[in-house]
Amino acid sequence: MKQKLIIKGKLLSLNEYINAERSNKFMAAKLKREETEKVAWECKAQKIKPVKKIDEAFFYYYHDRRGDYDNLESTQKFFWDGLKEAGIIENDTQEFTPKVRTHIHEFSKTPKLIIELITYEGKDISH
Repeated sequence: MKQKLIIKGKLLSLNEYINAERSNKFMAAKLKREETEKVAWECKAQKIKPVKKIDEAFFYYYHDRRGDYDNLESTQKFFWDGLKEAGIIENDTQEFTPKVRTHIHEFSKTPKLIIELITYEGKDISH
């Protein structure tokens, strides 16, 4: 099964999170909670179905030329926490999330993150 989640705008980068944490630890916690909730609400609004395990994840980042790739990819933390909060996965540990996650970056004036979640429940993929 393949599901697609689209998050318009951008999630908090690692540098933005670190700067908030350095200025006020409560602000950093608030920002993490807001980003996690944003993902959880989008899961519900887009009717993402719960699964036992996600076998593959493809992250498509559409952003301007500012920001390092690794800074943008750190948004995964909020993403996996949001899936857990929305009840899409039981937990965000290795047991329920993929070992390999593909990240693809495209430059765009309209920031967004598109995530494809692929699950092989009930399919024999041993060949």
